[in-house]
This record gives sequence, structure tokens and C-alpha cells, in this order.
Amino acid sequence: MSGAPRAKFPKKLGFLFEPKRYKILYGGRGGAKSWGVARALLILGSNRVLRIVCAREFQKSIADSVHQLLSDQIEALGLDSFYEIQQTCIKGRNGTEFVFHGLKHNINNIKSLEGCDICWVEEAANVSRASWNKLIPTIRKDGSEIWVTFNPELETDETYERFVRSPPDNAAIVKIDYSDNPFLPQVLRDEIEQLQRRNVDDYLHVYGGHCKQTLEGAIFAAEMRDAMKAGRICRVPYTPTKPVNTFWDLGWSDSVAIWFIQRIGFEYRVIDYLEDSQKTLGWYIQECQKKGYVYDLDHFPHDGKHKTLASGGKSLEQQARELGRKVRTLPTTALSAQINAARTVFANCYFDEDKCADGLNALRHYRYEVDENGQFSKTPLHDWSSHGASAFMSFGISANERAERKKTPEEHMRMFGGHDAGWMAN
Repeated sequence: MSGAPRAKFPKKLGFLFEPKRYKILYGGRGGAKSWGVARALLILGSNRVLRIVCAREFQKSIADSVHQLLSDQIEALGLDSFYEIQQTCIKGRNGTEFVFHGLKHNINNIKSLEGCDICWVEEAANVSRASWNKLIPTIRKDGSEIWVTFNPELETDETYERFVRSPPDNAAIVKIDYSDNPFLPQVLRDEIEQLQRRNVDDYLHVYGGHCKQTLEGAIFAAEMRDAMKAGRICRVPYTPTKPVNTFWDLGWSDSVAIWFIQRIGFEYRVIDYLEDSQKTLGWYIQECQKKGYVYDLDHFPHDGKHKTLASGGKSLEQQARELGRKVRTLPTTALSAQINAARTVFANCYFDEDKCADGLNALRHYRYEVDENGQFSKTPLHDWSSHGASAFMSFGISANERAERKKTPEEHMRMFGGHDAGWMAN
């Protein structure tokens, strides 16, 4: 496009116009990360034909995407006559196209990404390991680039670990915050100064882009911290001679989460984790079978007994049994009791750090809601982390029930495979 727009950028964003496989921008609020990336992509797309995918982990509708941000910047740059803003995409007169995707629910159905030139992953702090592992190999066109913008939360989050602590080759990694933004409005500068005076830790996290040691209100913060310190998040091998029990959180529009756990002696070996959404029960069971484990029981939450018209009046428990699984549906239990039950089993759990990475991330982020007075309530927040946490709490309930029941030696051997000194002792 002749006469491409001239736009001002913070100096730190100049690298966006230089070729790199990965362009990573992270830091606190007010640093103009998203604003700068939107402008840069619109300018690049006006100069040459580009297919640009704008992705984020969760996108239930176009309103959750950067569609509006790009539309605002088109007007600000005076590119109204060049870009056509449609309901679900944005198209340039030269053939450039912006499309929008959610990763969490669509990662297996985004073959259209194969031909993209630039994939921009916005609000990337909570993108899971599973999503990154599927997305990155899909962006494989010669010269293609992956742009990542996020405000960090925990050092253990997958995105921070992958791109900041252990960055890939051919990557430009830039930390940018409000002090690097010459266009910061005075009203926001005043808010920043007030927070700095009131709470330095919050200021460093929100506007300085520093990671937190733990999230405020995190329900299992102490348990996860102890597991890290004790070296119980490590490599955990599968023992083929012992059965695997699974523990589920069920959903459709939300995610289904499954933990895979072996008990050997006094240890709970948490060897695997699976989470997806909008899949049939048969799909999840097939994925379980693909793993090649020897299974004992699938443990469903109480709603596993609920019957639906869509399934011909059958419950998920009945359907699973018809597919050859052995199922136990757990009784209804108060949420507070579920949380307490999970806490009691943590000290005996060893988690596979690779296969359980996304489940561990859910446990780290599961937290209480903030009430209207800004205080933490007694009610956990229902968000992306709830599913993995709920499935783990099902495990806690089941483990506590087993501890309370009197078993015959034969039942104990069948359920848990007898005593073993443990692989950590070798």
C-alpha cells in the first residue's frame, strides 16, 4: 500500500518490525503492549498481504477477542478506507486478513492456522502447555512468526517458563511496563502512584510486571509450595503392575478434567492429566485407552448419575459402563469438605511435572472469589482452573473414604496393589 500510515511507538516496540520467529512482550499494565502490537500488525498488513491469526486461550465469542482493539486502531491510524471490519474477521483491500480463534476449545480444529504468517497470542499468561504444544507446530509456514503478549502471574506458569525463563531460539523477548510508555495518560499515572504508596507488592505485580510467589486467595497455595520444596513435583513413572484410578470433573460447555493416579504403598503417584471440552464421553474414554494404562475404577462426581434426554435417559455412569469401564459415582459432598479432603492427601502425592503440567497449573490458580467489599469470600471462583481442581478434590474425597473404610486384605491388594518402598527410594 502506498502512503502507509506513520505511527508513533514506544522505543522498545521497534523490534516488532524486524524478523524473528518469536516476539515476546511481557510486563505490567500500562506498557502499551496490546496497543502497540495491534498498530504494528495493521501497518504490516497494509504493506504486504498477510494472514494474521489473533488467538487467546479462552474465546467464547468475538467479543472476547482483540477484534474491537484492532477496529479502534484502524480508525486511529486512518486506515478506514483500507480495512473492512466484518463481524468475525477484518480484511484489507490487498488481501490481508485477520481472523480470531480461541485455543482451549478449538485447538484440535484450527487447521486453518497452517497457512498463517503471524499468530498473535494475547493475554497469554494462562495458555496451557497442551495448547502451546499443539499451536506452535501448526504455525509452520516459511517465515511465519508467533507474537506473544501477557502480564505475568506466577513464575511456574507455562507461558512464563517457556518464553521468559527458558526462551526458544530466534526469539526477541522484551519486558515493557508503564515507564516505557511515553503516551501514558495522566489519570493512569496518578493511579499507579497511589497504588505504589498503598501497596508496594501489588504495585510491582500489577504495573511493574513482576511475578507473584503465590496468587492472593489461592486455595492450595501452601500445599503446592510444600510439594515444590519437597521435590514431589518431578518425573513420576507409570508402574505397569499396579492399577490406575481416574478422577473426573464432568462438563460439556465447560471442560472435562481427569487425573490419573496410582497408589503404591503410602504414596499417591499422580502420573497424568487430561482436559478438554465439547467432546463426547466416548472420546474421553478412547483417549484414556490410548494411554495404555491398566485401569481399575473411573471416579465420577455426583452428577455422573444424572440422566439426560440427549442420552436417551441414560446417565454418564451408565454410558461409561456400556463402554466397558468400571465406574463409581461419588456422593454429594459440600465444597468446603471437598477442599479439606484434597488438602489431606497432598502430602502423599508425587506429581509428574510434564504430564500433569496443566493440572498443576489449575491447582495453583484455584482461588476464592472477591466479594463486593474487596475481601476474599468463602466461595471458590469458578473459572478455567475450577475443573482440574474439582477433579482433584474428587480424588481427595475418595482417598479419605478409603482410609475410613475397613478393608479385607484381598480388597486392599485389588484396589492399591500392595506395598512398595517407592521409586524415590532407589
